[in-house]
Order: sequence, then structure tokens, then C-alpha cells
Amino acid sequence: MNILNLTVLFSSGAFFFYGINCLISQKMKDEFHRFGLAKQRILTGCLQLLGALGLLFGYFLLTPLIFISSIGLTILMFAGFAVRLKIKDSFIEVLPSLLFAFLNLYISIAYYHIIFS
Repeated sequence: MNILNLTVLFSSGAFFFYGINCLISQKMKDEFHRFGLAKQRILTGCLQLLGALGLLFGYFLLTPLIFISSIGLTILMFAGFAVRLKIKDSFIEVLPSLLFAFLNLYISIAYYHIIFS
């Protein structure tokens, strides 16, 4: 197993965790209120779970799903990064969204080259 495969599985696992927490955790409900995005919490959690499933199914069954899912997760995380900047969160609070954005950007670029080269 190479670094790219580990990265895909790590991202998938992380987004399963975050997606489920987004849907059921009171802490996440409170965070989305703080963000001013309470109505988008369910959608965000579902998109995170769909991204995680896409990465996982892509890994085992249909490689292009990794490319599509990682692009979606990249966009989602850059949006999360922008929201955290807008509400003036600290660097430590902003960092995870930025790291996951770049992690999924790396995955999407790598799989673009795998699929289209």
C-alpha cells in the first residue's frame, strides 16, 4: 500500500467521522450556529458522508469516484476554511479545514493523472 492509497483511506475515515458527528453531535450543532450556518449542517454532514463513501467505493470498485469525491471534498473544505476565516477563528481552529482541503486536492490531482494519463 502506497502513500496515495493511505491518504485516500485516511480521508475517507476522517469524513465518515466528521459527517456522522455533523449529523448527531450537539457540539457540531452548536458550531454550525456559531458559524451562522445552522440550516446547512445536515447538508454538510450528508456531503461529507457522500464524499467518504465515494472515496471508499472508488478505492475498491470504481477509481473515477475517488477523483470526483476528492474534488467535492476539496471544495467543501475550502468553503469551511473561508467560513472560519470570516468568523475570525484562531489559526488552530482554521488549520484542519485547510489541511483537509489540500489533502483532498492532492488526491484529486494524483487521480486525475492516473485516470487521464
